[in-house]
Amino acid sequence: MARIDVNHIRHSYLPNPRKDSDFALKEVHHTFEDGGAYALLGPSGCGKTTLLNIISGLLHPSHGQLLFNGRDVTNLSTQERNIAQVFQFPVIYDTMTVYDNLAFPLRNRRVPEADVDRKVRETLDMIDLAELSKKKARGLTADQKQKISLGRGLVRSDVNAILFDEPLTVIDPHMKWVLRSQLKHLHRRFGYTMVYVTHDQTEALTFADRVVVMYDGEIVQIGTPAELFERPRHTFVGYFIGSPGMNVLPVALEGRTARLGAQRIELPGVPQTVAGKAEAGAVELGIRPEYVRLGREGMAVSVSKVEDVGRHKVVRANLEGREIAAVIGEDDEVPADPKVRFDPAGINIYAGSWRVEMGA
Repeated sequence: MARIDVNHIRHSYLPNPRKDSDFALKEVHHTFEDGGAYALLGPSGCGKTTLLNIISGLLHPSHGQLLFNGRDVTNLSTQERNIAQVFQFPVIYDTMTVYDNLAFPLRNRRVPEADVDRKVRETLDMIDLAELSKKKARGLTADQKQKISLGRGLVRSDVNAILFDEPLTVIDPHMKWVLRSQLKHLHRRFGYTMVYVTHDQTEALTFADRVVVMYDGEIVQIGTPAELFERPRHTFVGYFIGSPGMNVLPVALEGRTARLGAQRIELPGVPQTVAGKAEAGAVELGIRPEYVRLGREGMAVSVSKVEDVGRHKVVRANLEGREIAAVIGEDDEVPADPKVRFDPAGINIYAGSWRVEMGA
């Protein structure tokens, strides 16, 4: 496995990029630690697949340098980088059996046949295809073919990293959960360096130790699932992580108080660096629906909709002309004259879309 250093990488698909908007991948500077399980998470077009393909060698960056264990591999091919990559759609040999598909990359590297057999059978058990080992890949379902593709990526133990580009798109929901669990188990067992691209927050949060959230060609936050939920560094992270996403409300600050229309909201501390960031944009208060308390005390709201989503309800309401969401228990009732309070533990302040720290 390898430590991967992405040093000031930028990439444009244009021949002569001149401004930031010409770059699909703006400057990225980050280290993927040896043996880490990472997810690149973001919407379509945010740059996550571009970054993955630069790491794998399928793309050469317009600017910057890529290091594997301190060695410059920027100009090396995918084969020279010793990378395994699993794509969104299965890449397999239809005329080969399932067994031979997994054995091919090992035989191609002249691995002794006894070791090939041991490793292939072990991997077939992991991906639950042992009973189909002698069947030609041509006649299999889409999810079975993708499991072969996953197996081809996992069968080698000598790779520097395993890269996954939306690998579960064609898999049914139950099998997605099974395969994510198996990938997590394999990571814990063998310590592969894994980088997993997805637009699905559930996949990212259940697979990765650390999630790299990308937006508009940049990394906006890197953190554990808990960090992304509790302390989104950017309003986009608050919006993109969670269902429903974070409530973001424009406010004016007065020391330790935020003013929203006629309402005054006590903050857990005094925002420290708003003055320096306010020039970049509006000052906003962010609070997740899970920290909005609905009851008979607090700020008056008008409820527009209640969504029963099974384990809880989502209450949609209007507060001072702004739409907000609150999460309540599945057996809780909405009061006749509802009011809301914000749990201070869930309050974040943003200036120019970036979170500011709070002091005592």
